[in-house]
Amino acid sequence: MISSSPTRRRCDEIRDKVESGRRLSADDGLLLYSPEVHLNDLGALANLVRERKHGNLAFYNINTHLNPTNVCVYRCIFCAFRSDLRDEKGYRMSDEQILARGQEAVDAGCTEMHIVGGLHHKMEYDWYLGLIRLLHHAFPSLHLKAWTGVEINWFEHITGKSVRTILEEMIEAGLGSLPGGGAEIFHPEVRNKICEHKADAESWLEIHRTAHQLGLKTNCTMLYGHVENAWHRIDHLLRLRSLQDETGGFQTFIPLAFHPANTKLAHIKKASSLMDLRTMAVSRLMLDNVPHVKAYWIMLGVGTAQVALSYGADDIDGTVRHELIYHDAGAQTPEILSVEQIRRLIVEAGREPVERDTLYRRVVREGGRWSVGEKVGAGVQVS
Repeated sequence: MISSSPTRRRCDEIRDKVESGRRLSADDGLLLYSPEVHLNDLGALANLVRERKHGNLAFYNINTHLNPTNVCVYRCIFCAFRSDLRDEKGYRMSDEQILARGQEAVDAGCTEMHIVGGLHHKMEYDWYLGLIRLLHHAFPSLHLKAWTGVEINWFEHITGKSVRTILEEMIEAGLGSLPGGGAEIFHPEVRNKICEHKADAESWLEIHRTAHQLGLKTNCTMLYGHVENAWHRIDHLLRLRSLQDETGGFQTFIPLAFHPANTKLAHIKKASSLMDLRTMAVSRLMLDNVPHVKAYWIMLGVGTAQVALSYGADDIDGTVRHELIYHDAGAQTPEILSVEQIRRLIVEAGREPVERDTLYRRVVREGGRWSVGEKVGAGVQVS
């Protein structure tokens, strides 16, 4: 993996750990971020774990995004999506617009709607709760993956209700799972610089812990390539791994590449594709207890996401119609990919495409209708 003898010995030890299914340490993770470790060798190790869990399968889904408002009380310096209430670009969708988006999703064969947005300080909690109820009542077959930990924390703040009560009310209204957004970087050295006022690491983790206790599956993320360093990334991954040891409720990890354009960090150079692949591989190796790692093509770019299927990723996300947050930050990727395009990308990468729903059950389509079968994937091996 490397040229110098001391580092070579350490890398050999890491390879032995991975091959025997033993857990990597924080120091191991830091070494893997070192440029001394050849990227292709690192990718081969991550691919070993990826194929141990999922064989040659690569997952995708047919989904749509709904960002019901971009008005936000917070002013995170990495965000290009947010707007002030009186800004020209500020908006809040009406019930009619939301229902039209739901109908479009169902007509397009979507199995999932991913719902996140701004924290609109003029809208009460009942608007957010009612949005879930409205969509679930009109389109019960559509899985609603909604509200980041930051949004749940905001609901807690404006209502005085407990996280458990809020989640129970959302579940009753039709919530199916939580997305992984809002995690950014957990360590306060970074978090206090890029989003000092919003939910801290402990709050984010407690919200997902409570969701898991209530039977909800959730995703988890890490935003990298801004003011953090390798140590902050490893610390972040270890905190996620620890909670997963406790609850087992995370089903997918998504490393999110920061797009600096149109943000207050526009002077920062975007992370390279090589760093994207290194982060993907390190994440797969460190998060031994999280079943899936996703290459989110919207942020990575289609080509890098395709290559990432050999660097630890087993999922390439989905059709992703109506995504606004990362395109506002300068993402040059298409606004939507067709199923045919996604399947071709996977096949070109040497993988077998499998359509899944949000909970990783195989989707079977016949005669314009769809149904779900058994859960797909080889499961998780934990040391």
